[in-house]
Amino acid sequence: MAQKLYVGGLSYSTTQDGLKDYFSQAGAVATAIIITDKMSGRSKGFGFVEMASDEEATKAIEMFDGKEFEGRTLTVNEARPMEERPRTGGFRKPGGGDGGFGGSRRY
Repeated sequence: MAQKLYVGGLSYSTTQDGLKDYFSQAGAVATAIIITDKMSGRSKGFGFVEMASDEEATKAIEMFDGKEFEGRTLTVNEARPMEERPRTGGFRKPGGGDGGFGGSRRY
């Protein structure tokens, strides 16, 4: 059974292929994904690696957590399911309310 690992502390120049190659030292890598910003396309500095087995995932955590990769210290652990976040209502004006400057007062 494959196990997904969280990999934090990645260099912004790390590629998915580079990440996959690095983790292949611990065993078979099913997938390697680097999370990017939707607007800029730039790496957010973390990603996920899915190892082919639980044993290989454990080995990868032992081998790479706290180790340096491309000049940065990695954090590697079991990925947790994404938590539900409340949806916001979209864009809101700062200060709340309907905007404006105090209603229709006449002086």
